[in-house]
Amino acid sequence: MSVFYPYVSIDCVIFGFDGEKLKILLIERTINNAEIGLSDKKLPGSIIFEDENLDNAAIRILNDLTGLKNIYLSQFRSFGDPERANKPRDKQWLERTTQLKIGRLVTVAYVALIKINRKIIFQSENTTARWYDLTSLSEMQLAFDHNQIATEALKFIRNKIQYESHTLFELLPNKFTMTQLRNLYDTILETKSDVRNFQKKMLQVEGLEKLDEVQKNVPYRAPRLYRYNKKKK
Repeated sequence: MSVFYPYVSIDCVIFGFDGEKLKILLIERTINNAEIGLSDKKLPGSIIFEDENLDNAAIRILNDLTGLKNIYLSQFRSFGDPERANKPRDKQWLERTTQLKIGRLVTVAYVALIKINRKIIFQSENTTARWYDLTSLSEMQLAFDHNQIATEALKFIRNKIQYESHTLFELLPNKFTMTQLRNLYDTILETKSDVRNFQKKMLQVEGLEKLDEVQKNVPYRAPRLYRYNKKKK
């Protein structure tokens, strides 16, 4: 039987793209009893077991809370402020959930980019996973220090796509237009790319293939479709 290790947790920042806006996957937790009454949002995360390594813990926790499988998670930073788990409401919730006394809690953060049509499975009566606009995050007060973790994850992704452009393709459909790719790039970096320069830059990315197909059912001149072939990367 696995035993919780109450000093280290995992938190996962999952980004998606709906074609117009960048999204973040959040867990809404609901507990109603005499001691705690709350309904708020947090990143998918939990405490690790004593007998599992960090990568395995991240895979397990994400699957337990969302049903997502086969997600490539990148560990990007740890957060260990002594006060991060001392918010009374969050601490009570965590202690009640794990049946453990929680003191100082260090969390190891992972990030992933996934296609937004991936199926989310709710496995708990007290939590629900949903996509939210990333721009609305500033108006939310997430549990623990999860606002900070999400912000740092976005900085990590912005830096990553500067030298690993193929990272972008994780957020797009299997076949996409150059406009969709540019919109995604500009949304993440908050820029406005020149159309010709951007296309020239992207066509140099190893694995990007131009298809003999065009986008269907559009009220304008159908643009060319592309796909990313990981095998040619």
